[in-house]
Amino acid sequence: MTLVTLLLLALAGAGCAYAVLAAWLVRRGIRLGAPVPPAPVGPAPGVSLLKPLYGDEPDLARNLRSFCRQDYDGPVQILFGVARADDAAVGTVERVLAEFPGRDVALVVDERRHGTNGKVSNLVNIAERARHPVLVFADSDMLVGPDYLARVVSALEAPGTGAVTCLYRGVAVPGVWSRLAVQWIDHHFLPNVVVGLALGLAKPCFGSTIALRRDTLTRIGGFAAFKDRLADDYAVGAAVRALGLAVAVPPDLVLGHTCTADSFGALLRQELRWSRTIRSVDPAGFAGSVVTHPVPLATLAALLSGFGPGAMAMLGLAVTSRLLLQIIVGRTLNTGTKSLILGPVRDYAAFLVFLLGFWPGSIDWRGHSFALHTDGSMTAPDKAGS
Repeated sequence: MTLVTLLLLALAGAGCAYAVLAAWLVRRGIRLGAPVPPAPVGPAPGVSLLKPLYGDEPDLARNLRSFCRQDYDGPVQILFGVARADDAAVGTVERVLAEFPGRDVALVVDERRHGTNGKVSNLVNIAERARHPVLVFADSDMLVGPDYLARVVSALEAPGTGAVTCLYRGVAVPGVWSRLAVQWIDHHFLPNVVVGLALGLAKPCFGSTIALRRDTLTRIGGFAAFKDRLADDYAVGAAVRALGLAVAVPPDLVLGHTCTADSFGALLRQELRWSRTIRSVDPAGFAGSVVTHPVPLATLAALLSGFGPGAMAMLGLAVTSRLLLQIIVGRTLNTGTKSLILGPVRDYAAFLVFLLGFWPGSIDWRGHSFALHTDGSMTAPDKAGS
């Protein structure tokens, strides 16, 4: 065997061990079905829930309703925000508002632009209307249960905690591309985060949810401090940690992320943006994640060795370990194992996205192209040189 083949086999072997470790940690670390934590002593703090929106995404109404149906003891203000009155999300928001006439829910339309990051710009505008001491902001494609706020605020009440973020799993809309997107979240992203947390290698903060106190947000410079950051959620978490405070990740709260990819191109653009985002905030960790792709690594080794018995045995081991991880994740999240047949296809596609993540270039976000810089900031192409 050549040195390259031996290296591929070694990486694939490490990937098999990693998959087994990830399966064990997912099973041990995620504790769904836990009882709702007791309410904190005294009145529950008021919460302003901020939802920046852009466009009428599939299942948007269902996702927004889930945030309006919270079983929380304190006052809750919900603010949906758009940058333009003709945004396609407005009609959906108005229908949802009509369904909850007794709730403190409002739509904020504000065209003022703050920096390159449209979501953060939206948050800057929405936050001016927020009244309560606890701020919770979450991406538009998240789906939550009625105990969501109770769990998030309970985690925020822990001593030394400055912010709370949440793990998430994929929720498919009809179509094979959406199901493939779910596979990437459930069988690549989520296990990697769980392993990183368990080994102390990851310090995540996700757009799925970030909850923090108003005074903490003020101390880190407000939303405007992140107006040009691609990974704004990660940057918020880093800023909170720089204050000496922790960012909590409750193991009993895994949200749903609606996957709306309707074509191969849409799927590739979205995952390439995520991949380049991860590389921009953790280049070494991103490179090291090559071991999370044992199936394509073993396949390359088999091709180079002329399908020798050692390489074929490693390929079989790689497929088995990855299937084990997928089964454990499905059972832990109560999502079933119906899409197992897509597992190998998803593994090869994920490896392709991983390789493309090293290639410099622009990113596509909400139909707009941006240049990504080494410091994690982004600019529109016509301003890339400024």
